[in-house]
Amino acid sequence: MEDHGRLPPSPPSADLGNQLRVARKAAGHSLATMAALTHFSKPYLGHVETGHRQPTPEVVDRYEQVLGVPIGVARDPVRTAHEWLCNSQPPAGRPPRTGRRLGTTQLCRLEARVIELRHRDDVVGSRELLPVVRAELDAVCRLADDAVYTDQHSIRLHTVIAELAQLVGWIASDAGYYRHAEQAYLTGAAAADTAGNRVLGGQLLSSLAYQITNIGNREDGLLIAKTAVAGAVDATPVARALLLERLAWAAARCHDPDTCRRALDAVDDAYDQRSPGISEPEWVYWLNRAEIDVMAARCHIQLGQPAAAEPLLTRALADYNPDHVREVGLYQTWLAEGYARTGNHDAARHTLDQIDTSAVDAGSVRLQRRIHAVNRLTTTGSH
Repeated sequence: MEDHGRLPPSPPSADLGNQLRVARKAAGHSLATMAALTHFSKPYLGHVETGHRQPTPEVVDRYEQVLGVPIGVARDPVRTAHEWLCNSQPPAGRPPRTGRRLGTTQLCRLEARVIELRHRDDVVGSRELLPVVRAELDAVCRLADDAVYTDQHSIRLHTVIAELAQLVGWIASDAGYYRHAEQAYLTGAAAADTAGNRVLGGQLLSSLAYQITNIGNREDGLLIAKTAVAGAVDATPVARALLLERLAWAAARCHDPDTCRRALDAVDDAYDQRSPGISEPEWVYWLNRAEIDVMAARCHIQLGQPAAAEPLLTRALADYNPDHVREVGLYQTWLAEGYARTGNHDAARHTLDQIDTSAVDAGSVRLQRRIHAVNRLTTTGSH
């Protein structure tokens, strides 16, 4: 049976319990501390870590949120990215089956629903939106398993699955559910491969690279980001600019200034090639010059050039949609970090004080971690 988006199987409970224990110890937490941080009892977590009790998704999620690392992902993302890069075969036809026929009208509704949910993510918190999008993805995966449809409809249906999986991954990552996010990205990459959509596959792997770069092995993140760019050879200008942005960020996180600068230059070149006559995928609707400036500023800060970041961030924030509270808050944390790393701690603290934390209350662990990280800079005076 085709992999339509089902999450890969979890590791055996003993192996997963051991991974939880190793991650806890690597962070320097005792079992008692972990119990207090996760709100599970110490005896229960002891049984989970030794494999005597099955780790539930809630336990794994809370470990990930506390420790800030993905745990228990069943597939190797670097291997998956390499296999994707090497696979250029067109999607295989589906064997005949019986069941409810999927029509064009229903497909159009599904495609419109993906766009609706994607734009809703701009203004709705992760805690509220994640279960909605997860349920939508599960329903479409069941449809792909059970319905009858043509090869052309199969391409469109698996494109919907891939785009929903990308959205699930993005929202889950924002909420701190890194394991679920990684699984969703890998699931989406498989669906995009079934649809024969290499650019969308690159988008899924690029999104995964972004998460791994931020909270996992940075070198792995950089390798996957490079793979996504190399494999999406038919990317339209704005889509290519997006993939290159994530490559630039991964390079900056790996302290590779040459690769970062080349990628940022390529972002500008790609974005300048956009044209009304070129149809871009809808999922790049948000990428504009302000977003490109924000990423460039973040890279400057990461590479130890914070003074170059301030004008880029100030200009981007001046015209940013205030309804997009989470993104505004995130970009304000980067402005504050830029101030802190140039020694202007008063400006950094003032900028942090201006942040609307309602996105944190709505489930954005990403914004919460950024605020805490920059707060530490302003209180320790670190550069």
